[in-house]
Amino acid sequence: MAYNYDIIVIGGGPAGYAAAIRAGQLKKRTLCIEKESLGGICLNWGCIPTKALLESGALVRKMRHAADFGITIENLKVDFPAMIARSRAISDKLSKGIAHLFRKHDVKHELGSAVVLAPHKVRLTTAAGSSDLSAENIIIATGARPRALPGADFDADKIITSREAMNLKSQPKSLAIIGAGAIGCEFADFYNAIGTQVTLVEMLDHLLPNEDEDCSIVLERSFAKRGISVMTKTKTDKIEKTATGVKLTVSNAKGTSTIEADKVLVAIGVTGNIEQVIAKDLKLEILKGHIKVDQKYQTSIPGIYAVGDVIGPPWLAHVAHHEAVNCVETICGLHAHQIDYRMIPGCTYTHPQVASMGLTEKKAREDGKAVKIGKFPFSVSGRALAAGETDGFVKLIFDAKYGELLGVHMIGETVTELLSELVMARQLEATEEEILAAMHPHPTLSEAIMEAAGAAVGKAIHI
Repeated sequence: MAYNYDIIVIGGGPAGYAAAIRAGQLKKRTLCIEKESLGGICLNWGCIPTKALLESGALVRKMRHAADFGITIENLKVDFPAMIARSRAISDKLSKGIAHLFRKHDVKHELGSAVVLAPHKVRLTTAAGSSDLSAENIIIATGARPRALPGADFDADKIITSREAMNLKSQPKSLAIIGAGAIGCEFADFYNAIGTQVTLVEMLDHLLPNEDEDCSIVLERSFAKRGISVMTKTKTDKIEKTATGVKLTVSNAKGTSTIEADKVLVAIGVTGNIEQVIAKDLKLEILKGHIKVDQKYQTSIPGIYAVGDVIGPPWLAHVAHHEAVNCVETICGLHAHQIDYRMIPGCTYTHPQVASMGLTEKKAREDGKAVKIGKFPFSVSGRALAAGETDGFVKLIFDAKYGELLGVHMIGETVTELLSELVMARQLEATEEEILAAMHPHPTLSEAIMEAAGAAVGKAIHI
């Protein structure tokens, strides 16, 4: 049968555009269908613009403490609309860059929506109308969207998602945030830095509940010191809109209380974008709101694949990227490397930053593993002292018998940039002795990695 395309990719986010570009590199006739801007949520409304805002917040915070560095700054002002405009400009530039890469690799792009009607068949709808297209393989990469709190639907005004939180017309005087995962904590960090009164509500025991507890505790202390109201072990019972904003009713061991704010950001998780992408009579297997796939990212229907957030956690852009590339290479008969989902790196760009990979100490011990723990605090790092950033540590978890790196947990200044070294170390099966033997330049924050490895085997010099 003659198909219009070898591969049709539905979705132009980190999974979709990576799949399309890799397919184009492999000389496949490729079409990518995206209903909004290329880059998807991550580039346009997630990873990139939030980091731009966080950089603005970090600069404000640094300038407010300029006197600690022997610098006097008077009449410091925050221009909130200018911050938002800068973040939007960065996203727009990167989105245009993806369009350039599509042209470079002869990838066709359509601005519109798509529905998978059957194996090999997609209905494309654009401003010009609808048409049916065929492809040997279809890749669904439609991502995910924020999940609402029951009884409190998003209204894009007072009850908002991260998308609205990064594009408000004016700075709120107060903001309540429900959910203290990476998204909730990052927005708490930014808005606190520019002077908004922030209340952060989390139902579980700690902020960043999926991180190692030691990191969460340091972040909680840092947030509290900066004036963020942190309420852990607290359930949100009700959200009500008021004439001036919102009122939250929350409960914990101390009882029931209320929180009033201009707006509430709900960041309790996401659900896959599967509605209106799959025809109703197409029996594609769905599991817990996400498309079920096998190890090759094929769905329950041969020839139809899915990658990225639409297939479930971990909802991370870099995971989506690797899934997409692996999927395309598998389709094309290449030997794709397998993703080790036990060792996914994760970053949270708060101040201090949090970076991790692999097992937490608690999980390692619950699994019955004999471990060696190496920990080095930034409080004794010369480079951290010079930067005025001494909060945090590097914590490495090793298998006691073989020296295998089981977990990495860091909190501190720019630790997200330190994580890649340990991802590579894990990929190359480095042991604690090999990490220790790798000469780290002085003075750098990265020395903390070497010292933490040394601490695990009793060879650290500076603690």
